[in-house]
Amino acid sequence: MNRILLNLKTFADSDLFWSFRHSPVAVLALAVTVAILLATLFAQTLAPFNPYDLASLDLMNAHLPPSWQEWGDERFWLGTDDQGRDLYSTILYGLRLSLKIGLISVILSLVLGVTLGLVSGYVGGKLDACIMRICDVMLSFPAILIALLIDGIARASLSQQMHDSLAEPVLILAITLSGWVQYARTVRGQTLVEKQKDYVSAARLIGASPVSILFKHLMPNVMSSVLVLATVHVGTAVITEATLSFLGVGVPPTTPSLGTLIRVGNEFLFSGEWWITIFPGLALIALVLSVNLLGDWLRDALNPKLR
Repeated sequence: MNRILLNLKTFADSDLFWSFRHSPVAVLALAVTVAILLATLFAQTLAPFNPYDLASLDLMNAHLPPSWQEWGDERFWLGTDDQGRDLYSTILYGLRLSLKIGLISVILSLVLGVTLGLVSGYVGGKLDACIMRICDVMLSFPAILIALLIDGIARASLSQQMHDSLAEPVLILAITLSGWVQYARTVRGQTLVEKQKDYVSAARLIGASPVSILFKHLMPNVMSSVLVLATVHVGTAVITEATLSFLGVGVPPTTPSLGTLIRVGNEFLFSGEWWITIFPGLALIALVLSVNLLGDWLRDALNPKLR
């Protein structure tokens, strides 16, 4: 307990926390991000309806406007979508899905990219050239195109029912394969610099194994840039998931998703049913913007040239 308190005191006295306290944008972005995270974690408690319960849906409630408008129903204060689902409940569950896919994709991309970047920069030679050429090939394709390709292969090789049940893992795989390259290239460049320093030479002299040098000595010294990349990548992954759902190649239409809601609402936008698109779009903007602002602050706070 004393050690935890000591670590908290050390962090409270650090330059990083001082920079955070004196950045109103970072404080606001963190507050919005934490609020969204808590809302998604407790969605079953906060949401008055369960959008996954198809038996409780009533098509007679479809396309109802927000409760403060004429013909609105007080049970659905943000209105309903084309399936009669409460929009507020659907947005909460959609945010949970987007964050789940985004966070898992970023973690997998980080692990794969950091590992390959460390190995490529430390070993060098033909292995380095091979990994970097793979990165060049991956960078020549847009992330959405890679995701569409993987989803197309899954649709062709799996039945519709199996594809629907594996929609989330397919999305995670697609976003992971399109996102690991940035980590690999960043870590590889920093590893080339760090491996020339004295602490790596000292580790070799005392007989440390290459694996120990990579993950015990080199990795902690390249993680600052990786953390900044990961923070920004969360927003990119959420946008990618929403884009794929908007294009109709993400999760099934019966699964709450912000991208699906925006696509459905776009079809009825010019008929005056604006709420189906506007409210999910605002939720998506709030999530991505807050995460990106946190990433921008973290990049500046960890940059020694700006201190």
